[in-house]
Amino acid sequence: MVIAMFGVSVIVFALVHMIPGDPVRNSLGTRFNQELYDRKRAEAGLDKPLLEQFVRWIGNAVRLDLGESFRSNRSVTSVVIERLPATLSLALAALVVALLIALPVGLLSAVKSGSKLDYAATAASQVGVSIPDFWSGIMYILLFALTLSWLPPSDYESPLNDPVEFLRHLVLPAVTVGLVSGSILTRFVRSAVLEALNQDYVRTAMAKGLSDRQIVFRHVVPNAAIPIVTVIGLQLGFLLGGVVVVEVIFAWPGVGRLALNAVGDRDYTVLQGAVLYLAFTFLVVNLLVDILYHVIDPRAELS
Repeated sequence: MVIAMFGVSVIVFALVHMIPGDPVRNSLGTRFNQELYDRKRAEAGLDKPLLEQFVRWIGNAVRLDLGESFRSNRSVTSVVIERLPATLSLALAALVVALLIALPVGLLSAVKSGSKLDYAATAASQVGVSIPDFWSGIMYILLFALTLSWLPPSDYESPLNDPVEFLRHLVLPAVTVGLVSGSILTRFVRSAVLEALNQDYVRTAMAKGLSDRQIVFRHVVPNAAIPIVTVIGLQLGFLLGGVVVVEVIFAWPGVGRLALNAVGDRDYTVLQGAVLYLAFTFLVVNLLVDILYHVIDPRAELS
């Protein structure tokens, strides 16, 4: 994880400094004067060589000091942490929607392989993967918010202020993201369960006279769990990184939208902090998935 984070930090720092534009000049706007400009560049360390800037930045990042935003003059760490509740709530809600779709549909599709149910589930998952989430999100807003007036079209409400309004604002973005993730997971669940159904131990269990339910839930599901958990972990890492398009459509104040705004504002420090968060999230989720392998199957060695 340390090696991967260092590699990501090098790439992020290099690419961000290749973006055209001057963050200090952009942040000053109409207040620009040469003396103030030179002073702010010196305070940010932008007058130093790139290697020295990187060493200084990475040294501070290890201490969770990601610098200050050029735009708001606030700590980047506090800005990212401020966006975490919105990102976490959307990611977890979307994952719940995805699992509620993928686990039963994928399992039934595999068990009933070749049936009309299997063909319908496969076709539906293909449609779910193919439709862009920005289009489906807009359609949900038009239908459920503007036409039926059941749910608010966008924005975010803190669960501490009003839990009911928070849930109402959460439904549309969570369903938009969850349907796409659920379609992806459905295909993997079906594939993993089908592979497990074709193993010798299933035929042995059938020969011993076990019922279909016992075979599926006692033998097939536990053995199909590891590849399924792997894909769930990847999806969770992706969701925790912020679903930029959906966050923009629904005005959801997550980390993905923060990174997008930072690109437009040429706010290097915020962009670097948001990308480091994304990389760290993926690494942590993958680590937890690796540890979970041993919990699911004790035969898997942690080493």
